[in-house]
Amino acid sequence: MNVLLPVAFVLCWSSGFIGAKLGAGSASALTILMWRFLPLTVVLAVVAVTVARASWRGLGVRVVARQAVIGTLSQSGYLLTVYYAIQLGVSTGTTALIDGVQPLVAGALAGPLLRQYVTARQWLGLCLGVSGVAVVTLADASAAAGVAWWAYALPFVGMLALVAATFLESRSANRVAPSVSLTVHCAASTVIFTVLAVGTGTAVPPTELAFWGAVGWLVVLSTFGGYGLYWLILRRSGVTAVNTLMFLMAPVTAVWGALMFGEPFGPRTVLGLALGLVAVVVVHRGAAPRGDGADGPASSAVPPDPARRERRGAVPGAAR
Repeated sequence: MNVLLPVAFVLCWSSGFIGAKLGAGSASALTILMWRFLPLTVVLAVVAVTVARASWRGLGVRVVARQAVIGTLSQSGYLLTVYYAIQLGVSTGTTALIDGVQPLVAGALAGPLLRQYVTARQWLGLCLGVSGVAVVTLADASAAAGVAWWAYALPFVGMLALVAATFLESRSANRVAPSVSLTVHCAASTVIFTVLAVGTGTAVPPTELAFWGAVGWLVVLSTFGGYGLYWLILRRSGVTAVNTLMFLMAPVTAVWGALMFGEPFGPRTVLGLALGLVAVVVVHRGAAPRGDGADGPASSAVPPDPARRERRGAVPGAAR
């Protein structure tokens, strides 16, 4: 995998936590999410009927509907829970910690759901990654007084929604162009967020410049950058590889928060960042390299023969 893609993905995905905090001071979560996706969907729709028309040819209703479900899980389900938790007072570090559990959950489910298995060395890396994000954010979680206990369950629900979307995409027998999937995902989220915002009376955006700055931040960095790179790396390298990078989100978010908002940054943050980096190295080195083409082309959506996976010691999509 080109090293620039993982670096860009980690930075762009982490920017979502920062952007959520930027917007939380001026509007509700639903307002931010509605206006993050509504203009974006309009632009993507125009692109779809003009320069990207060829990508939509031959797509059936079932394929588009499946992408709508994936978008509902990976965008609406994930983002709404994360934004609402931050609005209720859960810190960005704690939210990133809960989000960091995703690789362990995905790794545990990869075998029974995709018939693809994780090596012992990669399990070691996964555990190191969990330790890293725990070290970074434990202080934030213990210091968040006055936050309802159930607020901490919201990011966990969002993490499970993203895991479900990841596996639903991985099991799909039909591949669609990235422009198509992004358009369908954003359109589904726009409908959901708009209905919820109108229903709760939070659809009217504030006039503060800070709000629109946060919206622009989230559209460019989080949607096109983080979300787009997530699916790109998933298709190129698979479930475990992309989710291992999630271990770096909490340390990077902690560093970013310290620089931008003056949040605490001490030895535990440095230790957690180091553990996250070691985890990524361990997991990727535990994967068998692509060599004989047994895994098929990178665009293949059908899980490879499990016997070949076991003989080569590969993990979910590591050579896909």
